Amino acid sequence: MSFMRILITGANGLLGQALVRQLASNVYLDVLATGLDASPRQEAPVSFGYARMDICNAQDIRLIIEDFEPQWVINCAAFTQVDLCEQERDRCWQINVQGVEYLANACRRIGARLLQVSTDFVFDGSLEMYQENDRPNPLSFYGKSKLAGENAARKAGIDLWCVVRTSVVFGVAVQRAREDFVGWVRNRLGGNSPILAFTDQWRTPTYSYDLAKGIMQLVQRGATGVFHLTGRDYVTMFNFAQTVAETFSLDRTLVQPASQPMIPMKAQRPVRSGLIIIKAESEVGYRPMRLKSALLHLKQHQPAA
Repeated sequence: MSFMRILITGANGLLGQALVRQLASNVYLDVLATGLDASPRQEAPVSFGYARMDICNAQDIRLIIEDFEPQWVINCAAFTQVDLCEQERDRCWQINVQGVEYLANACRRIGARLLQVSTDFVFDGSLEMYQENDRPNPLSFYGKSKLAGENAARKAGIDLWCVVRTSVVFGVAVQRAREDFVGWVRNRLGGNSPILAFTDQWRTPTYSYDLAKGIMQLVQRGATGVFHLTGRDYVTMFNFAQTVAETFSLDRTLVQPASQPMIPMKAQRPVRSGLIIIKAESEVGYRPMRLKSALLHLKQHQPAA
């Protein structure tokens, strides 16, 4: 493997931190992490650079990318609060679409590749599970913005873009801005508070450790096109919550079943949005853990309280 420079946006988020930990441990990679914070939120056991960068600022992006000259830009920055996206549509579009266009334009100027992280919410749930070439039809404004972001990434140039769709990402992160689903379940059940979890939302939950490994495999292969990178298990959010309870020795009877009509939400979600990962398995050797194993791995590697 030849030496490579990689720039990561949104590096202080859940996936961004996982990517920094894995990519910066590779001696053949020079990693520049970027985010809105003045400094990184984690201290990796290996060396990496950090710069403050706002993906909504085209000048900011151009100066940093032209100075660092990365071979790859991995965009983990996004506005992912699905209901809030319905209310703050301008902000959502600016981050999830306009920011990607700025990155793509900067990449095109120096010939860098752009990897854009997207979502299962580009689909409407009319199918049981989805392959990469199934037709998107997002139900929410968030989903529409992420689909537009996928199209914006293509502006990096022919064969210079890659889109990774994923689903319900959970994992290890420090100083996180908000809880992931696993953290929410653990904190509520740990305080003996009951929770409602949907029996009519089917997903393929994704461990950030596996997702970061999959993205690194795509980068190493110089992959182009759309890839689905998720976990192996296709479960309801109710089953997911129960598995979390079992893994962390919490009271699973506190997990109570609910259906989407019971809880009004501003944004419509697909009932089924499982992603099929055969393409990533066959083309780049993606091998995610089963859900139970991923949760046990998380339990072993969680930061000390």
